[in-house]
Amino acid sequence: MEKPAYSASCSVVLLEEKKNHLIPNGNMHSAAAANGSLVPMAAGAAGAGGAAGPEKVVPGYPERETWTRQMDFIMSCVGFAVGLGNVWRFPYLCYKNGGGVFLIPYMLIVFVGGIPIFFLEIALGQFMKAGSINVWNIAPLFKGLGYASMVIVFFCNTYYIMVLAWGFYYFIKSFNSTLPWSTCDNEWNTPSCIEIFHHQDCYNSSLGNSTVFPNTTNLANISCEALANGRSPIIEFWENKVLNISAGLDQTGVINWELMLCLMAVWVMVYFCVWKGVKSTGKIVYFTATFPYVVLIILLVRGVTLPGAYDGIMYYIKPDWSKLGEAQVWIDAGTQIFFSYAIGLGALTALGSYNRFNNDCYKDAFMLALINSGTSFFAGFVVFSILGFMAAEQGVDISQVAESGPGLAFIAYPKAVSLMPVAPVWAALFFFMLLLLGLDSQFVGVEGFVTGILDLFPGKQYHRYKREIAVAICCLLCFIIDISMVTQGGMYVFQLFDYYSASGMTLLWQAFWECIVVAWVYGADRFMDDVARMIGYRPFPWMKWCWSFITPCVCLFIFMFHLFNYKPLTYNNVYVYPWWGEVIGWCMALSSMLCIPVSLLYKLFRAKGTFKERWAHLTTPVWGAHHLEYMAPDTDIKSMASMSPGADDNKVIIFESVM
Repeated sequence: MEKPAYSASCSVVLLEEKKNHLIPNGNMHSAAAANGSLVPMAAGAAGAGGAAGPEKVVPGYPERETWTRQMDFIMSCVGFAVGLGNVWRFPYLCYKNGGGVFLIPYMLIVFVGGIPIFFLEIALGQFMKAGSINVWNIAPLFKGLGYASMVIVFFCNTYYIMVLAWGFYYFIKSFNSTLPWSTCDNEWNTPSCIEIFHHQDCYNSSLGNSTVFPNTTNLANISCEALANGRSPIIEFWENKVLNISAGLDQTGVINWELMLCLMAVWVMVYFCVWKGVKSTGKIVYFTATFPYVVLIILLVRGVTLPGAYDGIMYYIKPDWSKLGEAQVWIDAGTQIFFSYAIGLGALTALGSYNRFNNDCYKDAFMLALINSGTSFFAGFVVFSILGFMAAEQGVDISQVAESGPGLAFIAYPKAVSLMPVAPVWAALFFFMLLLLGLDSQFVGVEGFVTGILDLFPGKQYHRYKREIAVAICCLLCFIIDISMVTQGGMYVFQLFDYYSASGMTLLWQAFWECIVVAWVYGADRFMDDVARMIGYRPFPWMKWCWSFITPCVCLFIFMFHLFNYKPLTYNNVYVYPWWGEVIGWCMALSSMLCIPVSLLYKLFRAKGTFKERWAHLTTPVWGAHHLEYMAPDTDIKSMASMSPGADDNKVIIFESVM
């Protein structure tokens, strides 16, 4: 039987099986490892230089888990990638940027940025069978990419769960005959609270003296000026009861113990979803990823039957062609895709690493992208049918009731459900959906972080309860940091994390370097060959062109636009963060962005030899044992040679497979 050729820089390695381990046979294993041959990756094989020293037999430890069935992987990716950003941020950006016209730049960037990097991360994880750090053994010099993604996903896990805590709080408060945010007779309400805004019923105060009756729905004696300054009970519930917000970042205030208990409960849920690994996570996401679609369909059916729904939907899809010429429209489309596709966080790499080696991740990437973007588009109809109803009820334009981020989730929607018949039922249903939308994203993010950490300590560090302990430490550490977000100044801390730590700039920086490393350091053609070995055919060359040229340029352009148009962070367009708050934010952003250049320079300075020798040594991949198992047997040498660019007929690897 002919033996496969793999790389021009590989020495001859014969393998035999001893006690279920693939071990190099003969005296050439050290040279082979140094030259980047396919050798089993020992615990210390991924050192600073990425090359192994004299090979050591690692004590046996369990093989990497795989999904029980492939649908577990699909549902986990759907659960992670489809979240709050799809359901609220996408529709908001649509109406902000010209309605249906926004779909043109959105779809273009999906194909030149979203899908190529989405596929790259999943395929890389599947090929290397490693989490977000060890996956960069494909080019060890750039392992800082892994550390950067771990920092980003840690920050994301830390602050994102606050949305779930708020949702859980609203969910509990929904079990009342009268929703607490629908009336003005609560202890947290102010004299300017007004339940229903009907601007046509107010009168002009210039015609006579006016008297404002606080906490009432009777507008007969309320002037239009007073009505304009009135506050909705839902806004007062959000700011005065839930957040009890202070005057600024420097005024921490006291802890909201009810919110802290909700936060603790959500972290306990996340822990028990993740602690047993993908075998349990893969089962739980069947419910958490599908149930929100059921609720969205119910809300859509209810929404389109409400008065004003048609106007809301038309506002959503009506095109404003003049917006296409604005750069901000294209920037918003790019950042939305990177957010909603969960690119650069390392979690997709971790999920892909649990796939079977021969899984067709190419088709999976396109299917998941379709589900992700389709969910965003579908959610827009739900959102704007209800916003149209709210606008009709309040007698104002839709643009005045729609907000982005937490404002839309916890102000507009609670108001919408409070105006519906049997309001507590709709409120409980809606916030249960909110909880599930965020919960699966949260525990897959935690799964990705823990996977990356555990991959750093394989083999001899194996412990029966290692995963459970690692997940517990991760959840506890994040919970301690989260305590700062359940204080009166917590919203300012939350927005600081949201704006800087896992912002568009950090994700764009990460995606740019991922493309550069795979396409120009490891080699785009070479990686296409590796993908072909996994899935049995070569993907369309468009992927290679995107990784090499188009996607890095798109990322760089959006990144530079963000940088040159940077504006200081504000809260509600009123409160401006102090200079030291911005410094903390930039420290969080740079803590991930600097991982890549700092790690690269450190490894280069530690290595020996000329710059060319150091570069060659540090960019030589460190292979795992699974590459031998899957890529050696029964492969035609001619087809393999034709797939490997620059293969040297005089230097081949000879494998002896006894699996």
